[in-house]
Amino acid sequence: MLSVVASRYATALVDVVAAPGSGVDPAAALAQLRNIEQVIAESPELRIALLSPAVPPGRKRVIVSNLFAPLGLSKQVRNFLYVVIDHRRVAEFSSVVDAVEALLDERLGFVRADVISARPLGDAQRATLEAEISRVAKKKAKLKFSTDPALVAGVVARIGSTVYDGSVRGQLDGLRAMLAKG
Repeated sequence: MLSVVASRYATALVDVVAAPGSGVDPAAALAQLRNIEQVIAESPELRIALLSPAVPPGRKRVIVSNLFAPLGLSKQVRNFLYVVIDHRRVAEFSSVVDAVEALLDERLGFVRADVISARPLGDAQRATLEAEISRVAKKKAKLKFSTDPALVAGVVARIGSTVYDGSVRGQLDGLRAMLAKG
């Protein structure tokens, strides 16, 4: 679940980059945010500096400007990063990026689904699941795959709050519940 703060920051950025004439491809803005997120995650020193109240916001801006210049950030993404720094929201940056991705998907007409399988799925199986979930949801699906050996076999798909359980574990649990009632 995304926080209210992450959703508000994400909405502000998506409104800017998705506006007509913004000159920024929303997918490119998301890729830039993911790059920033990765750099911050891989550098404990940078993260500490950005989180520290002892480092003034102006100094943080200089550090970020110099560090991310080679990435060729758009003006909108760079300014957004400055706002995040100035408002001391660096700790929530990953959540904000996740919220940006979710909001962009929503605005572009995608439905997001989490698919859990007992073992890794092949490309053909993934494509079949994507097509079937797109058909059921009546929107193009973006799937996130993970595995859970406890499922025994089959898959579980979650689209929003709806769960489609085609796992052996789910069938066994259903049978157990039915037998317990009878």
